[in-house]
Amino acid sequence: MTYWFRFVSLTLLNLYNLVFNIYPVTTQISRPHIIFIIADDLGWNDVGFHGSNQIPTPNIDALAYSGLILNNYYVTAICTPSRSALMTGKYPIHNGMQHTVLYGAEPRGLPLNEKLLPQYLQELGYENHIVGKWHLGSYRKEYLPMFRGFKSHLGSWTGHHDYNDHTAVESPGWGLDMRRNMSVAYDLHGKYSTDVFTQESVKIIKNHNTTKPLFLYLAHTAVHSGNPYNPLPAPDDVVKRFSYINNNYNRQKFAAILTKLDESVGAVTKALSDKGILSNCLIVFTTDNGGPAEGFNLNAASNFPLRGVKNTLWEGGVRGAALFWSPLIKKPNRVAKQRMHIADWLPTLIDAAGGDSSQIYNIDGITQWRALSEDETSNRTEILHNIDDIYGNAAVTSGSWKLLKGTTYNGTWDKWFGPSGRTGYNYSIPLVIQSPAGKALQLINRAPTVDQIQTMRPQATIECPTTEPSNTTCNLLKELCLFNIDDDPCERHNKAKSFPIIVEYLTLLLNAYNKTAIPPGNLPLDPRGDPKYWNYVWTNFGDYILNPGTVIIA
Repeated sequence: MTYWFRFVSLTLLNLYNLVFNIYPVTTQISRPHIIFIIADDLGWNDVGFHGSNQIPTPNIDALAYSGLILNNYYVTAICTPSRSALMTGKYPIHNGMQHTVLYGAEPRGLPLNEKLLPQYLQELGYENHIVGKWHLGSYRKEYLPMFRGFKSHLGSWTGHHDYNDHTAVESPGWGLDMRRNMSVAYDLHGKYSTDVFTQESVKIIKNHNTTKPLFLYLAHTAVHSGNPYNPLPAPDDVVKRFSYINNNYNRQKFAAILTKLDESVGAVTKALSDKGILSNCLIVFTTDNGGPAEGFNLNAASNFPLRGVKNTLWEGGVRGAALFWSPLIKKPNRVAKQRMHIADWLPTLIDAAGGDSSQIYNIDGITQWRALSEDETSNRTEILHNIDDIYGNAAVTSGSWKLLKGTTYNGTWDKWFGPSGRTGYNYSIPLVIQSPAGKALQLINRAPTVDQIQTMRPQATIECPTTEPSNTTCNLLKELCLFNIDDDPCERHNKAKSFPIIVEYLTLLLNAYNKTAIPPGNLPLDPRGDPKYWNYVWTNFGDYILNPGTVIIA
């Protein structure tokens, strides 16, 4: 009788637990789901939470105000180096990715001896998916996401593509660049890339088995320009909303591209809410580099009032628009002043997920989880922005001092570029609160209040004089330049002559870093990678050249 009593009792208890989702405490760690959204070429001044009144970004803003606005956060100046830093936790000088970007016909990729973020997360039990842009090498399959820790990939391999036909124009040719895992996604032709990536992300969230933690890396191509024949592709009905941006049709189209990106953030946040997992999520939203402003790269971003653009080491090229959101953050609803670099995400997310980043060696990233969550002082006191001996430029920040050496484009993009975005429409707090992201946050009692928005937005806005300084300017073609970034974030007043000892110290620091650098891994483009040889598709051509019998999936 005792045996049967225990059997029946345990069976009833298990049924009760199954019905009411009550389970006994186990030793298994409930790890947070991680959603990492990276925008491409988004400028500092393109988001509403930094003070712009030109392009509404209500979904992005809702997450920013209810989490952390990262106001001292740095990326690298261009796509591939930033993505390599994110994935490896290393400065690009330490993985050979410090010079410009990877190309589809280049026979290399992010070195295979590097262990990547998804591989670390895989060891913690995560199921990893990438949606969108890879841009870390596609010469052979071993360089591709499916072989570096991700379970699936829908998106592109190269640095950009047209948002509608999904072809990429770059030397030495033109070809389709949209993949579903390893197969070419011909069926997506004519479907807008941002919508495709949003729908795929929502699908992944909806179908995810929540007994495992999810890592979703959503790497949008927006707001990067497309091909030269249609550099700013956007739906006409969305472009029409921005007729108030006078005398700047390119900025109107840019605004439409950004609007679709913001809507994507809202849809993903809503999907997490619908799945019932939003309360156990970490969400990162970041740009990969500064914005290409006023025609640079055929684009129309804004870093106002910061100096410089994408692929320069001025603040406009390396100071990134970003936010960090999670109910696990102990002190949210604030503008975080902690200094942070994109390489820090690897150890930070490992620790936030319940891992131990102190067991990861030979990386440059510094965990910021406790500093950000509890509003403690950051352990990062300096940032190497880059050293590129091919361009002949370098920059480092230590404490409040930033030293720049050399430049790009012969100094053409070394000034200040708009638009300011301070006028255009009346910033709408209700629009933020009632956005899809805002409504999802309300369901878990995490929505920002009016008072929080009114307090945080001015704190996250950088104000500098709008006129160029008449003296103490900097000419990087002729001299080293020194700025106190805390006092002068717009880099208007060169202090090199006033503080020669600091210049000397930072020069020595750059030299010390350079001694640890490995040579840039750039290789000449291989003409055999031209898509015309592969059914006009950008492909992992190295596999077919090295193994002639391989079946081409194209």
